[in-house]
Amino acid sequence: MIILIAGLSFSKSGSDMKSFFAAGGGVHWSVSGLSLFMSFFSAGTFVVWGSIAYESGLVAVAIQLTMCVAGLLVALLIAPAWRKTGALTAAEFIRNRLGKRVQKFYTILILFLSLAYMGAFLYPVAKIVNISTGFSIEWSVIFIGLLVMAYTVVGGLWAVIVTDVLQFVILTAAVLMVVPLGLENVGGFARFTELAPEDFFSWVNEEYSIVFLFAFGIYNTIFIGGNWAYVQRYTSVSTPKDARKVGLLFSGLYVISPIIWMLPPMIYRVVNTDLGGLENEGAYLLACKAWLPVGMLGLMIGGMIFATASSVNTNLNLSAAVFTNDVYKLFRPNATNKQTMWVARFSTFLFGIGTIIVALMVPALGGIVEVVLTVGAVTGCSLYGPPIWAIFSKRHTGNSILACTLIGLSINLIFKFITPFFGLALDRSYEMLAGAIIPLALLLAYEIWAKVTSPETKVMGYSSPEVKTDDQADDDGTAEQNSYGMKVLSITMVIIGLLVLSISIFSPSERPLVIGMGAFISTVAILIHPRVSILKRLSNND
Repeated sequence: MIILIAGLSFSKSGSDMKSFFAAGGGVHWSVSGLSLFMSFFSAGTFVVWGSIAYESGLVAVAIQLTMCVAGLLVALLIAPAWRKTGALTAAEFIRNRLGKRVQKFYTILILFLSLAYMGAFLYPVAKIVNISTGFSIEWSVIFIGLLVMAYTVVGGLWAVIVTDVLQFVILTAAVLMVVPLGLENVGGFARFTELAPEDFFSWVNEEYSIVFLFAFGIYNTIFIGGNWAYVQRYTSVSTPKDARKVGLLFSGLYVISPIIWMLPPMIYRVVNTDLGGLENEGAYLLACKAWLPVGMLGLMIGGMIFATASSVNTNLNLSAAVFTNDVYKLFRPNATNKQTMWVARFSTFLFGIGTIIVALMVPALGGIVEVVLTVGAVTGCSLYGPPIWAIFSKRHTGNSILACTLIGLSINLIFKFITPFFGLALDRSYEMLAGAIIPLALLLAYEIWAKVTSPETKVMGYSSPEVKTDDQADDDGTAEQNSYGMKVLSITMVIIGLLVLSISIFSPSERPLVIGMGAFISTVAILIHPRVSILKRLSNND
């Protein structure tokens, strides 16, 4: 309820395109970085990677550490480049750089795939609610889907960003408590390692090999740097320097978070060895139910629900942004601001309904792990790699980028669905490797060919809009919106801190741990309030 109210409080902030889809273009880098982290990690941590951690142990940590390396590459190379384009969305850049025809193709494909991703992300939420309450998965999907739609429709990107940060606070507090409680339950870390299955602490296994990790690292670099929803995190900050900091914060969080976040399902494996098949998807929540105090368990479940749902609301905001800014405005360029905002909110509602329908289909498609990894391998680099390449290349044209995308997608689809009938079926590792390497090889091949045949070829008719430098300040409207956003975040964090403190009354055995966590959350909340403004001081010292 706290997270929902926080999201709805931005109903008046999304009054124009820039505020609704880019949060005014001046979000503090730390807030945008936390939002990127939550949007990326939440969809997989509790169900996908939690399932792998329960089954294979440290392999899940190794997989997620590739995201740390990917985030660093994005920070150094890709995120600042997106901000320098001056585009509001990735689709806007594609239209300016590659032409309307290419932009229309990408828009249709992205909107179609967004439904697949959002549906896959919504399914784990239903799984969490199903395990914790006994409600059917179907009704859980419908209820949570409508709830997420509500605050995304009303508040735009600021609502998404603030709710992401609140989820990060709740879940971090809960995990930092569940890990020591779980280790205490099994007799300490040494006893845990003694009881763990053989090869539980190996970094790779037969299914997730070194080849898979290498390919998955390439995929993550392209996906984090090119996914249209994540691009908004780079374009919604003030300067290219801030965009780089968004990526660095993301990378830094993935240095330590995989080990901390994956320990609960790993520890639970030595307590309950009977989960199999799709039951593995519930290992994370079952661990929390076994060890957390009752009040903290409620906060954890709520945080898990909204954290997993944050990937849905991020993509809902993206889909509405793309449809409104890059489809509707092409047909109605003179539409009033009121008409445009009505279309933005109504399209969010329609994409939300589509997401619910897709989520109901996930079990029939083999479960969430299969859906997420297959869709990523087949489409990720082919779809998001070419536009990133176009930011840096002066030789690629709209036709060449479109050709590389279509050929890459076609080859990967053939390997996935056709060659297995002729005895050539790629395993998980080589499926991911093919998906990562093929489109990049095509892009490089054209780059070399164009350089050899036309050494002086340059992009004509494109120039980036003027972008604020690192020394330029936000305008008054943006500054006012950012101040309001930080105020809402601070107040709601104080409430969360007080709730955690109140839990100590009912949990005498864990009281010191709970009190310490509640006090820490409340202190941080006070420090980020605009009247205290520690974030502003940090920015001024950069």
